[in-house]
Amino acid sequence: MSTGPLAGYRVIELGGIGPGPFAGMLLADLGAEVVRVDRPQLVGDPNAGGPADVINRGKRSVAIDLKHPRGIAAILDLVEHADVLIEGFRPGVTERLGLGPDDCLARNPALVYGRMTGWGQDGPLAATAGHDLTYIALTGALHAIGAAGGPPQIPLNLIGDFGGGGCYLVIGVLAALHSARHTGRGQIVDAAIVDGTTHLLASTFAKLARGVWTDERGVNQLDGGSPFYAVYETSDRRHVAVGALEPKFYRQFIDLLELDTDPGAQYDRATWPELRRRLAARFAERTRDEWDAYFANTDACVAPVLSLTEAAGHPQLAARGSLVSRAGVTQPAPAPRFSATPTGPTGIPPVLGADTYAVFTEWQAGDIDELLRGGAAAQATTPAAPPAADRAGTGPSRNSSERTCS
Repeated sequence: MSTGPLAGYRVIELGGIGPGPFAGMLLADLGAEVVRVDRPQLVGDPNAGGPADVINRGKRSVAIDLKHPRGIAAILDLVEHADVLIEGFRPGVTERLGLGPDDCLARNPALVYGRMTGWGQDGPLAATAGHDLTYIALTGALHAIGAAGGPPQIPLNLIGDFGGGGCYLVIGVLAALHSARHTGRGQIVDAAIVDGTTHLLASTFAKLARGVWTDERGVNQLDGGSPFYAVYETSDRRHVAVGALEPKFYRQFIDLLELDTDPGAQYDRATWPELRRRLAARFAERTRDEWDAYFANTDACVAPVLSLTEAAGHPQLAARGSLVSRAGVTQPAPAPRFSATPTGPTGIPPVLGADTYAVFTEWQAGDIDELLRGGAAAQATTPAAPPAADRAGTGPSRNSSERTCS
């Protein structure tokens, strides 16, 4: 039985990549029953699904052919029993399939229909292809990231796909669910990466309007332009991050470094080049881990720059259980956390098509035997046995606590 604040809600996710599945993972982490619709052609593919497919954890997978005459009818049968549907196709695709908002809301007027796109449902670029990088390029976000005099730096696909995309789709879905609960009426949530990314820039636009932000890279207080909010190389060619913004933290920072400099001149930009040179020379005197130990338990706001594989071993993340291991795969724990409706352990990502028969039977949505016989649906064979630790009860399972990485 699922736990978390969304326990009892049913979500249909039309299979895709990137921000849509990430939104589905978030909803599953929060306790919703998320059923992902995958292509029957992928059933049995050893490179699809399974424990390493973290973004699909906690979901169930049904394999339905959306090009089969009975496939669309089967999805609409599921829609009648769902609270949410999310899709990430280009504008107009689900309408042509017969799964558009009008089709689905006609079957279930209380449905929340979430749409995830890069450019949005309208505008001159709506029908064109794109990726995270092209979306954030258009918003100004990419232009603002990087060193002075250098090219823009790619911030993984965290800002566009997952921040401005998947997270904003979930925000919209939750707000629409709240409305539907009170009105009985569903609605369409139009989540576009360009909209969400622009929204994330609210504080930066405010600084620009006040004249305290220059519209160029690497010269501002929060983009690496200030020497007290920057990254420095250490003697072992690793790095530390310095975030001593406020005067009281900055004073402690320079005191600990024993720098002979006026703390009152912190925001005097004329002093920044020399201060940066001195800080770079100072940090080059010791290793990253030596500096980590030196600044431990202070308010100087200095942290080691850890790799992805190192992060799980840091005492703070280990104490919080921020990273967990499921079926031998290290992954982020659900976030945020709740006092009255805590989330349970994350489910292991399913083999594609593993839940086709079970979901249609439990939801009482159409004749699954007919769908399977007619080729509109597929059911995966029994998935491989879980790791030995799970079978023995010493490792994580769907009904046990997660093992925290350390």
